[in-house]
Amino acid sequence: MKHNCLRALASLAMFIPVAAAAARITIADPWVRALPGNAAGYVTLTNDSDKTITLVGVRSNACGMVMLHKTSRDGGMASMSDMAEVKLSPHETVKFAPGGLHLMCMEPTAAMKPGKTVTMVLEFSDKSENPVSFAVKNAAGH
Repeated sequence: MKHNCLRALASLAMFIPVAAAAARITIADPWVRALPGNAAGYVTLTNDSDKTITLVGVRSNACGMVMLHKTSRDGGMASMSDMAEVKLSPHETVKFAPGGLHLMCMEPTAAMKPGKTVTMVLEFSDKSENPVSFAVKNAAGH
């Protein structure tokens, strides 16, 4: 009897949800700047936990591909580079903004029109995901 109870508890433990990274992130001001041929997404992420959380990818049906990008300046020259991940230290806020970190949407679909909303799914290293609605704005940010 005792053995059966332990086995039942062990199998029940598999169904208890574990706190995922997506649940410990506060998301603010998500928007996308629609540009000819591509689009750039901006958002502010705050890690509300006591552990480092790592954003490892983004996907969206509104884009053929979404990449984590960073704009850097060196000697007056700006360049963009891919990033494999973005780490958020405990209680850190990371801002994706024009001229810095951003979500590069390649091959945007017809859904990427100013005035519309598109969903981007943030993917974290613990395999958790967070779908986020992004307002689509024009090149001037309106």
